[in-house]
Amino acid sequence: MAGAGIAGALVLGLAACGGDSSPEAEDGVVTITVNGLPPETQTIDRQNFEDDIAAFEDAHPDIRIDAREGLMDPETFSAKLAGGQLEDVFYVYFTDPAGLIQRGQAADITDYLDDVPWVADVRPELREVFEDGEGRVYGLPTGNYSMGLLYNRELFRQAGLDPDAPPATWEEVREAADAIAGLGDDTVGFADYSKNNQGGWHLTAWIYSMGGLVAEETDDGWRAAFNDEAGRSALQTLHDMRWTDDSMGTRQLLEIADVQRMMGSGQLGMYLAGPDNIPTIVKQFEQKYDDYGLTAMPGSATLGGGDGFMFNPDASPAEIEAGLAWIQWKYLNPDREEEKTIASVEADIPIGLPQPDLWSGEAQEVVDAVHQEYANVPVENYEPFVTRSPEVETLVEPPNAQQIYTVLDGVMQAVLTEEDADFDQLLSEAEDRVNGILATVE
Repeated sequence: MAGAGIAGALVLGLAACGGDSSPEAEDGVVTITVNGLPPETQTIDRQNFEDDIAAFEDAHPDIRIDAREGLMDPETFSAKLAGGQLEDVFYVYFTDPAGLIQRGQAADITDYLDDVPWVADVRPELREVFEDGEGRVYGLPTGNYSMGLLYNRELFRQAGLDPDAPPATWEEVREAADAIAGLGDDTVGFADYSKNNQGGWHLTAWIYSMGGLVAEETDDGWRAAFNDEAGRSALQTLHDMRWTDDSMGTRQLLEIADVQRMMGSGQLGMYLAGPDNIPTIVKQFEQKYDDYGLTAMPGSATLGGGDGFMFNPDASPAEIEAGLAWIQWKYLNPDREEEKTIASVEADIPIGLPQPDLWSGEAQEVVDAVHQEYANVPVENYEPFVTRSPEVETLVEPPNAQQIYTVLDGVMQAVLTEEDADFDQLLSEAEDRVNGILATVE
C-alpha cells in the first residue's frame, strides 16, 4: 500500500547505484523478480496483483516487476538460492527470518531504509522480527495477526452474558462456556481443534496464554519447554471443560472447517481464532457481522504471526532499492490506503476488522481515519480485542513448528477423548519427541 511520492527519491538512488552499468539494468531500467503472485485459479486476486504491477510501473518508469507464483518453501529454499533461482524479493513468514539471517541467506538492507517513506512508523515489535542482534535489518513486515477469542453475541445474550464484556481469563471462559452449553439444543459452549496439526497449533496458543513456552533457546540450542505448570494448566482446563462441565460437547477430533461450521450454524458459543475468521463465517454460512464479537486471548500471552519480504543475499544495490520501492508502494503505504479501501468496499471486502495492525504514529492515525470513514462492519463488536490486546504479549511460533504441532496434536486428542488421560505422561513423551525435532534446528 503506498503512494508514488517515493518514486523520485528511489529513481535518484537507483541512478546513483550505477544505473546502466548494473548487470540487472537495461537502458536504465531495473528489473526485479518477486514472488507472491496469486495462481491463475485465484482470478480476482491475480488480476488485482497484475493491476498493481501496472500502476507501480507507471509511477516508477525505471523499475520493472517480474512476478512469480509461489511463496517461501523451506524445503526448497537453500537449493533455489544455491542454484541462482531465488527471487530478488521473496515472501517469508515470521518464523523464517531468524534462521535466514543467521545463515547469511538474506541481504542486509539497513543502509537503504532512510529514504523509504513510512518505514519508521511500522510497529517496532514487527520490525524486530527482521533484525539481527545488532539491530541490522534484513526485511520488512507486510502483515500480522494474533489469536483471540471469537464468540457468538446472540448466544451470549441468550445465556444471560454481556456480549460487550466477554471473558478475559480462562476461568471466565469456562463459566461462559458452561452457561452457553446449558441452553441445550445441541449448543456447544466452546470448541477447539485437535487434528491435522491444528490441535498442536492451538495447544501452543493455550500454553502461551498460561504464561509458558513451547520451546526455548539455550546456549546449547533449542529445547522443549511445555512440560511444566503452564502445560499442565492448559491440559487441565481443557479436560475440565470437556469432561467435568461437558461444555465442549461429545464430538471431538475437530479441525477448522468443523468449528467454523458450528459457529456458522449458531450452535457454538466460542473458539480461538484471528479476526480473519469472521468474514469467512459470515460469507460461507450467510450470517451477519452483527452476530459475532472478538476479544483478546484470555490470559497473559497469545500466539501471533505474520509475513513480510526479504531480499536475495546476491541482490545488487539497485535491485534492493527497487525492491524496497515495490514493497513500500504495494504493501506499506498509508498514502494509498483510501484508494485501496474504496476498492475493497466496492468488492464487498470487510473494512474495520482489527487486523492486520502494522502501524504506529502518524501512519496509524491515517489508516485508522480511513477505516473509520469506510467501515462496513460493526467495529464496536471488536472493541474488546482492540482494548485488551496491548495487555497480551504476542509470541511467534516455535522453530520447526509444523513438526512440533504434529506431536502436540496427539496430546490435544488424548485430553479431549480420554477422560483419564495422564497429563504427566503425555507431556513427558511429547517433550522427548519435540527435543528430537529441535535438535535439527540450525
